[in-house]
Amino acid sequence: MRIITANTNGIRSAARKGFFTWLAEQNADVVCIQETKAQTEQLTDPVFHPEGYVAIFSDAVKKGYSGTAMYCRTPPKSVTTRLGWDPLDSEGRYIRADFDAVSVISMYMPSGSSGEAAQAKKDSFLDNIYPHFVELKAAGRELVICADWNICHREIDLKNWRANRKNSGFLPHERAWLDKLYNEAGFVDAFREINQEAIYTWWSNRGQAYANNVGWRLDYQVITPGLVPLIRDAWVYRDEKFSDHAPFIMDYDVSL
Repeated sequence: MRIITANTNGIRSAARKGFFTWLAEQNADVVCIQETKAQTEQLTDPVFHPEGYVAIFSDAVKKGYSGTAMYCRTPPKSVTTRLGWDPLDSEGRYIRADFDAVSVISMYMPSGSSGEAAQAKKDSFLDNIYPHFVELKAAGRELVICADWNICHREIDLKNWRANRKNSGFLPHERAWLDKLYNEAGFVDAFREINQEAIYTWWSNRGQAYANNVGWRLDYQVITPGLVPLIRDAWVYRDEKFSDHAPFIMDYDVSL
């Protein structure tokens, strides 16, 4: 099973940059997309409905903002896009597809970088989504949570960690939230199970951050422990630039 997660920073923009041409060659089973910035009725072009995939979209009420998508080679048994609270529902920040063997989630965590109100919104999201993940895990489902988490967990996860200790995305309480997700709730950072290297998935558009690889690892696949022995490979694709994020790909020895 190959799962790709990618924040496209506008799915139509990424399409113009060749994202779907690249995707057609990846043999992915599930593709999780964050920040579509589009309404479903704007995505009628066949490019947004790749052959062989079921397309699922969760739109924000506000046009041109947020939104998630998922492409599934195997039709899911059920799909969930609403959990009954905002901003998750009104901003289209969540899709869960349930298959026989596993459930896959595409999620877009709010950013808190624009100020105190944005950070408060992000903190509220963290408070609300945590018990949901705990509940799903307690139900016995194997889970792969693909997300732009908008949080770096450890110093190795961003190049300039010293300068960002007081900035959203690397705040102590955000990092502690991930500690709790891993150490108390029992979830696993799938990439870190097989690779301890410094890799990044997002680069600022300022200066030469991308060219100099001064980045942040914001895009993770977080899994339940039962999937850990089935991890086979993981990598970031940087040969082409579709967005300010790069696609993050993982292979698992499991069938949907």
